[in-house]
Amino acid sequence: MKKHNFNAGPSILPREVIEETAKAVLDFNGSGLSILEISHRHKDFQAVIDEAEALFKEVLGVPEGYSVLFLGGGASLQFCMAPMNFLKTKAAYLNTGVWSKKAIKEAKNFGEVVEVASSADTTYNYIPRGYTIPSDVDYFHYTSNNTIYGTEIRQVPDSPVPVICDMSSDIFSTPVDVSKYMCIYGGAQKNLAPAGVTFVVVKNDCVGKVDRVIPTMLNYQTHIDGGSMFNTPPVLPIYSAMLTLRWIKKCGGVKEMERRAIERANLLYGAIDNSPIFRPTIANPADRSRMNICFVMKDEYKELEPDFLKFATEHGMVGVKGHRSVGGFRASCYNAMPLESVQALVDCMHEFEDLHK
Repeated sequence: MKKHNFNAGPSILPREVIEETAKAVLDFNGSGLSILEISHRHKDFQAVIDEAEALFKEVLGVPEGYSVLFLGGGASLQFCMAPMNFLKTKAAYLNTGVWSKKAIKEAKNFGEVVEVASSADTTYNYIPRGYTIPSDVDYFHYTSNNTIYGTEIRQVPDSPVPVICDMSSDIFSTPVDVSKYMCIYGGAQKNLAPAGVTFVVVKNDCVGKVDRVIPTMLNYQTHIDGGSMFNTPPVLPIYSAMLTLRWIKKCGGVKEMERRAIERANLLYGAIDNSPIFRPTIANPADRSRMNICFVMKDEYKELEPDFLKFATEHGMVGVKGHRSVGGFRASCYNAMPLESVQALVDCMHEFEDLHK
């Protein structure tokens, strides 16, 4: 039976990326050595990290004056690393879910945090609007896509101050004007690579402005100067990231990724909106994530949720159980997700509906 991978992360990767990575694990570049055992200082791996950086800049449209870094620690480390490097006295944060809430908690260790708006009052099922970003803060931070709740911000909010964004789960799925940001970061295990590497896009002339002493490994300047090679980098995930970036470019770039994302989302949300037994958790279509599509049973069918999960699993749907904090179902449709898998889930839903409506 074919498996359809809807896991939220670590998640689906392009099949050719998996196959090429597997080959390199056995024999990297005909060296007779695995990529798992070569020196990160070897010229062949330097070529990998150089290409990964160049492709990242090309595919995302990163302008001059920015560095692309490949680090460890996940987005969770960036929750503290960003304010450590950029927060002088006060910063503004938008609270749209678990990850932005955790970022707020870490930022408070380095200065005052102004929470400009929050959707916590209704379990983060909408994107706040109409808030004001203070002009006297050092930066404004938001999370573009909320994997747990299924909301997404696709347009950078108007801000009178520099902007930082956690793009862990929707990077490369929609065009981004990088020039509007001071820093973009994210764990790579959604749309770019296996778990273990974190990407950071940072504006060079914004670094080094705080007075505090920053530990060497947590200073962005260290990694800008070292080309992400100050210490041993996560070699295998960076190699896979390079392959994924090649794949995105070959497919037509970010614009094509966006077209596919819209097509997948329209198909699945259409099935949910028109279902007799399912309903979406995000009411406003403008707030709905294209990456993490969340839905539940209508109240009168609530007792069937365990049955549908079992039914879907038996039909090859993997990872469709909703996050434990919200329940229901979640279909994560990242860039590598083929439309055929989304259609298979829709067909599965229709079959289940026919059994119970």
